[in-house]
Amino acid sequence: MKNCKVIGFVLLAFMSAAVGVDAPPLTFKFASANVPGAIQTYPGGVNNAGVMVGTYQDKSKAFHGYILNGNKLTTLDNAKGISTTCNNLTANGAIAVVGAYITSSGATVGFLYKSGEFTDVPGPKSATASLAIAINDQGSIVGYYNDTNNATHGFLLRNKIYTTLDVPGAAATVASGINDQGKIVLYWSNSTGSYQSSLYNGKTFKTINVSGATDSFASDINNVGDVTFQWLDSGGGSHGALLRNGTYYKFNYPKAAYTYAGGLNDKNILVGGYEVKAKGPVLGFKAIF
Repeated sequence: MKNCKVIGFVLLAFMSAAVGVDAPPLTFKFASANVPGAIQTYPGGVNNAGVMVGTYQDKSKAFHGYILNGNKLTTLDNAKGISTTCNNLTANGAIAVVGAYITSSGATVGFLYKSGEFTDVPGPKSATASLAIAINDQGSIVGYYNDTNNATHGFLLRNKIYTTLDVPGAAATVASGINDQGKIVLYWSNSTGSYQSSLYNGKTFKTINVSGATDSFASDINNVGDVTFQWLDSGGGSHGALLRNGTYYKFNYPKAAYTYAGGLNDKNILVGGYEVKAKGPVLGFKAIF
């Protein structure tokens, strides 16, 4: 879904305690992080230096990718597309960003942005659409593609070779995060149409659904093994969650009607988005836990 100019951004701090069943207390310190002048901001990832990437919508309702490094905002617009989204970035070292752009014909194409240049990540030869969602420090990229039958499959791109990732029994699979150990998180739809999440270690898929959720969407995994989620309750409400040392910590941005958790780094910082009112504009946050 989800070029260069420097502007500032605003941080407003909040505190919230995580909610988890039989979980030790975990406190999240929230701060809003929005692109000035944007009507919506969707943070996607944060690296260990605190650099954030994501997508924002301007007043003309066009979508742009961004890199936010302190007070310096770099807008990313792929010249091949009419709309650009950025999803995540490498945890360490030189910044490499993955995302997607939409062409004038409506096709979605994944990309890698590195050293000031865009490179397409189109998926395997059978792909009709692709989205690059996460990248690790070795340059391995995960995401999803649609085939000629419009079926959705996860993929791993490593050393220029695509590997299709389909959770057994899934109707559709999306690979959403990868760490430097090569562990991958995915979310997938089952036969009833609800969404579940899995952790893939290169051999087996382990289900990691948020307890009590009707739908679980794993967002990212860091090098410690922490996993972030967006999850839905029985009423369709959207919330964030963090899986840490085997415990799920559920949370909402303070007083928000809608929350999602996006990417996270190895230094106890995650990013995401929230709505103050249901179906209102999406605003960005970062949280220290």
